[in-house]
Amino acid sequence: MRVLYFTRSFSPHDLRFLSALARTHHVVYYLPLLQERWDQAKSELPSNVHVIEPLHRLSVLRWWQLPVLARQLRECLKRIKPDLVHVGPIHLGAALAAFSGFHPIVSMSWGSDLLWSTRDPRVAFITRYTLARSDAFVGDCQAVKKAAIAYGMNEDRIVIFPWGVDLNHFSPNGSGEIRERLGWENEFILISTRNFEPLYGVDLIIKAFIQLAPNFSKLRLILLGDGSQREVFNSWLDEEGLLARVHFAGVIDRERLPEHYRSANVYISASRSDGSSVSLMEALACGIPALVSDIAGNCEWVEPGLNGWRFNDGDVVSLVRTLRIVLEQPERLRDFGIAARTIAESRANWQDNFPKLLGAYQIALDHVAGKTL
Repeated sequence: MRVLYFTRSFSPHDLRFLSALARTHHVVYYLPLLQERWDQAKSELPSNVHVIEPLHRLSVLRWWQLPVLARQLRECLKRIKPDLVHVGPIHLGAALAAFSGFHPIVSMSWGSDLLWSTRDPRVAFITRYTLARSDAFVGDCQAVKKAAIAYGMNEDRIVIFPWGVDLNHFSPNGSGEIRERLGWENEFILISTRNFEPLYGVDLIIKAFIQLAPNFSKLRLILLGDGSQREVFNSWLDEEGLLARVHFAGVIDRERLPEHYRSANVYISASRSDGSSVSLMEALACGIPALVSDIAGNCEWVEPGLNGWRFNDGDVVSLVRTLRIVLEQPERLRDFGIAARTIAESRANWQDNFPKLLGAYQIALDHVAGKTL
């Protein structure tokens, strides 16, 4: 079968999906909507994935450009003649595929496209339009499934599976030498891996850290990622004299991620929107307890009293109160870490979860075949 994998722009998640598809019997084509990281895609993807030039040569997209892009997509589809289009996120790539009139379409949610962006009425309208024309739908958590049903997707054509992680790579076994390298061998280390953008709530983590640091001298923070709020965070910490207790690690490649997780006592995420967060699953797989916002996606993975703690979404007072409890109960970390790994092994194994995508492909093919009978 000829599969066209169509997405916004190249990401580590796309690399993982496409690499797995390349190991199947399907002929796989990769089409990015936007130009960004296209050269990276050409160099990193397996040689048997056919990489097509982006529809849009820039990194910014305007709504008024959609009709032109839809026409370009139709031309691309005529040229490639795929048997199926796998496309996401919903209100960008999947919407264009829906506009093109092609079938079968497997629309894939990336979490926040359904859980956050649809707060805009225009996006909500496009989401309904897109799901009405999707032959199957793929999501990564029950919260996304509920949202898809609310926007009109037929429940019988929904496939849900966490994208999962490589449990051999993300494991409690191995080095956590970042702790030693920083000279923080005896400190209590929190780790955040989310980008410095408002959606991910890293500002709440910084504010809570500033409030608690004076009373907890061993408290330290590792921040992975980058973003538009970097200078603001740096300024806040500098004003409080806390820069020496925070390590801005930057963007870390996949190979080095496990040693960063294993160097921490607790993973922390204040994200305002998530499906089954891959970074959360990575931390759990490394045996790290999690302190997370109580958004629906997180609640499917973190059970208070078992493998971590939850605080009220967007509420820095709740975060400070919960983090204080965490800091005052270090004796619980070992048992929570064991439970974290157990949950990852039972539900977050990429090797077990990926084949469910192929099941979604079959659902889409059967749906189109049923309509033509």
